[in-house]
Amino acid sequence: MLLLGRDILRVHKARDQINGPHNAPYAQKLDLGWVIIGDVCLGDVHRPTNINTLYTNTLENGRPSLFQPCPNRFLIKEIQNNAYLTNLLGESYPCAKDDDHLGCNVFQRSKNDNQLSLSIEDKIFLEIMDQGPDLNNKLLGVLIRFRKDPIAFIADIQQMFHSFLVREDHRNFLRFFWFRDNDPAKDVLEYRMKVHVFGNSPSPAVAIYGLRRSAQEGEVDYGRDVTQFVERDFYVDDGLKSSPSEETAISLLKRTQDMLACSNLRLHKIASNSIEVMKAFPSQDHANDLRDLDLGTDTLPVQRSLGLNWDLKSDTFTFQVNKDEKPFTRRGVLSTVNSLYDPLGFAAPVTVQGKALLRELTVESCDWDSPLPAAKEQVWIEWRDSLGALSSIQIPRQYTCTPAAGIKERKLCIFSDASTEAVAAVAYLKTVDCKGQCHIGFIMGKAKLTPQPEHTIPRLELCAAVLAVEMAELITSEIDLQLSEAEFYTDSKVVLGYICNETRRFYVYVSNRILRIRRSTHPKQWHYVPSEKNPADHATRAVPAACLKQTSWFTGPSFLYSSEQNDPADGYELIDTTSDPEIRPQVSTLCTDTSSMHLGSHRFKRFSTWKSLVRSITCLLHIVKFFKKGFPSTSNCKGWHYCQRAHTVDELEQARNISLLSVQQETYAKELECIKSKKAISKDSVLKKLDPFIDENGLLRVGGRIMKATLEQEEKNPLIIPSNHHIASLLVLHYHQQTRHQGRLFTEGALRAAGFWIVGAKKLVSSVIFKCVTCRKLRGMFQTQKMANLPADRLSTEPPFTNVGLDVFGPWSVTSRHTRGGHANSKRWAVMFTCLSIRAVHIEVIESMDTSSFVNALRRFISIRGPVKNIYSDRGTNFVGACKELNIPSNIDKNLVEKYLSDQGCAWTFNPTHSSHMGGAWERMIGIARRILDSMFLQEGSTRLTHETLTTFMAEVAAIMNARPLTSVSNDPEDPFILTPSTLLTQKVSTIKAPPGEFDTKDLYKRQWRQVQSLANTFWDKWKKQYIFTLQSRNKWQSDKQNIEPGNIVLMKDSQIKRNEWPLGLITRVFPSEDGKVRKVEVKVVRQNETKLFLRPISELILLLSSTELSNG
Repeated sequence: MLLLGRDILRVHKARDQINGPHNAPYAQKLDLGWVIIGDVCLGDVHRPTNINTLYTNTLENGRPSLFQPCPNRFLIKEIQNNAYLTNLLGESYPCAKDDDHLGCNVFQRSKNDNQLSLSIEDKIFLEIMDQGPDLNNKLLGVLIRFRKDPIAFIADIQQMFHSFLVREDHRNFLRFFWFRDNDPAKDVLEYRMKVHVFGNSPSPAVAIYGLRRSAQEGEVDYGRDVTQFVERDFYVDDGLKSSPSEETAISLLKRTQDMLACSNLRLHKIASNSIEVMKAFPSQDHANDLRDLDLGTDTLPVQRSLGLNWDLKSDTFTFQVNKDEKPFTRRGVLSTVNSLYDPLGFAAPVTVQGKALLRELTVESCDWDSPLPAAKEQVWIEWRDSLGALSSIQIPRQYTCTPAAGIKERKLCIFSDASTEAVAAVAYLKTVDCKGQCHIGFIMGKAKLTPQPEHTIPRLELCAAVLAVEMAELITSEIDLQLSEAEFYTDSKVVLGYICNETRRFYVYVSNRILRIRRSTHPKQWHYVPSEKNPADHATRAVPAACLKQTSWFTGPSFLYSSEQNDPADGYELIDTTSDPEIRPQVSTLCTDTSSMHLGSHRFKRFSTWKSLVRSITCLLHIVKFFKKGFPSTSNCKGWHYCQRAHTVDELEQARNISLLSVQQETYAKELECIKSKKAISKDSVLKKLDPFIDENGLLRVGGRIMKATLEQEEKNPLIIPSNHHIASLLVLHYHQQTRHQGRLFTEGALRAAGFWIVGAKKLVSSVIFKCVTCRKLRGMFQTQKMANLPADRLSTEPPFTNVGLDVFGPWSVTSRHTRGGHANSKRWAVMFTCLSIRAVHIEVIESMDTSSFVNALRRFISIRGPVKNIYSDRGTNFVGACKELNIPSNIDKNLVEKYLSDQGCAWTFNPTHSSHMGGAWERMIGIARRILDSMFLQEGSTRLTHETLTTFMAEVAAIMNARPLTSVSNDPEDPFILTPSTLLTQKVSTIKAPPGEFDTKDLYKRQWRQVQSLANTFWDKWKKQYIFTLQSRNKWQSDKQNIEPGNIVLMKDSQIKRNEWPLGLITRVFPSEDGKVRKVEVKVVRQNETKLFLRPISELILLLSSTELSNG
């Protein structure tokens, strides 16, 4: 309170005055605001009634106990007229009439609107207001209670939000601009609201709170049932209630009207399925479409409340389907699916199919108004048109018609099911009357699409069971009926086994849902129902709307009308405990109490390094300390744990001694016993010559003869380790790595320096080094195999150049043309064709290393030497291109070869890449040709080489090579014949003279064919008897080697990079020869995240790990 004296005249100067009735107070407007002047009652008699009072107590710290108005951040202009909205429509708040439509747009600021020069800090006022607590009832709860009793009614509170005033100091936040007298032709004025409005965030909370406060204050005068009606059966301003009798309904409605009228609230728009209830109220309190009806003769229309269509005459719920055809777009499909509002799930088997179609049609992101795939349009149209059949379905509003007095027991029965499309649950109310008859009423149903990605059927059935439990909790808490029990049914015995399980554990997904089910239900409440009798099955498989009434969806299965149960007495067991992926493996823990110090060295085989073995034993010893009685434990080290701290040297040495002692006790038990009992060791023992003794730690050490040497004990008396134990291999590998993979002597020296004496160390060290992958990478030998038998083409007596091997060699620089300034040079290469049987050669010069130039050379060769049956070469790019150019098949199977030979008479076989040794027959000839050419070039000196000269040289080289003897030259004068390839090619030999005597030319021609035939026969006879046997022996690769197998890890040679950078490869395929030996393989190599396959000979590979070594670890 602010007290101002009369001496401050300026403050008390009246700017305006409003006079009341005679002897009544009057108001004056001062500079500080309006003041009331009148008589003050000092006693309790005739105390005025407080209309609206706000008390604010200021605490000692200066803070108010109630909230203050929001800080005024708006520029508020003083308005001369206090009746802000009186000029608008003559009421205390604006209200648009039905026949008044103003063609004006309302501005709404969007997030992207920057045309009003708004700063980034500007916010919409509605977004920053607190909407208050959610005091509203659950929609499903109001609907569930609405169906209990036979007499039902609905009502509405007239303009509920506008019935509650806004505090005077808060009204400035509700200012707005509008036309004077609601006329767009007049000026725009500034108004402010006196009441709460629709769209304002806190309006629902304020209105519901005021409504409930009104009911609580009137409970004493109007009854507890009125308060419960307002608090439990209103959804915002809509009230839905069912009563056991008409009298009860009429009394409840009238008392509610009177109670709300005390707070200036009007309950109207009453509608009921009872004519007597409607007649008890004046027509102005009836629903709008009931006011002009003759309740005695006219048919009561369908009422719509909270999304449900209620037929008053039949007391049933119906559907009104919107038949407007929407476009086949994402927006249109979504609008049609959502237009069928079904909060209680009456049509869930139908609507879930629409949801599934919507997800299927919009699986790919598309624009809201873009056409959807035409292939699915017919399916969509059929479902959309089938919705019209829902109009003929009527669902009774009341659960059962049994009077409440005649009901003996009520049960809640819920069924669940799942498929790959949807999960569903449906609930029924089962009532048993005094005669033992059962009555079933549909409560609600629910169907949801299965989550994506797809889950297994048992998981989906479990999700359906969780949905059933959640539905049961909702119904139990909202129905306001005494239920004896809740029964759950599912057609999945797997889920029943999960729920009834008491022995096994599940993985997280199943475990969480089982925990949710067990938290609200008991396993005895769950029962099995066959799929054909499960009504929830209809909602998972999409029933057409026209067939919904013929199913058991609304009535429930027939067995519910009886009281028999066929469940096993001991519950349900898990179906398959061995192969069910949801069940955790069962781990058995055995505790053994022993006083032995043996660790069991067989466990050491689980370790691959000496360091990991020692550290593991160190951790175990650390844990053992904290299980000993009386050992002081720290806060971080208690019981079984993994300690992150670093191990000390003493701990590591203790772990080493324990592991070595365990090995020695297992291997040298007899020797230890003899030494302890001071007996001589057996002469057959391998330790006899080492003179072993036991040190202070109980370990065997070498005695020997150098006890007096000035060396450390580890060097004089090393620890004895058996070579056949895994720990010896770990030690050798450890010190082999310490010496950076050097040889056997380095490794043995490091072992001895560390204080270890391994019995038979040389053999063990050699074996470990041989198996070392790093050493194989650095120094491993390439793979070899026994030299293969010669192919049949090398041993056949067919005409020359029937089977040919070829290769290209060169290049040579030749003068191609003369220019003014000198000569223009170019390169030339030569193609050598080698006959595989008689070892003859044919050389063609080519101008480039491309396919075209090689094809021309091949054509010249065939034209001169005749047709070729088989061609062999490496995988040069020009050879492969020529093979494709001439349509010659390469590396094809036998059947295709035979077919092609009959058609074209030629086949081309390529050797693997980097396998020149497989073409030794022609590689050897190229070497000879190079030596002859070198001699020719040396004799020519500095003479420039031309194309013609090179061609001539090649012809002479071929002649020299074809004249070479294939076998050693005989010194027998009676055997002057020399076996050369040219003998068969030219059919001439200088040592054979003409027949003696005098013959004319005619006689000589008659005998010419005999001479040629004799010469050919002589050649092949010599070839068989002398040449072919020179090919018998194998000069290298004489022994069989183990074949490379698929799965082996190899190092593949790459001549372009260093050996330590050669890529690793995995053998994927092998190609055995006729003798079963593998000489070429397919290798998979990964380089730069790219996987490639290579065909390579084994001579290019180094074996790192065989498949057997990989499987043995």
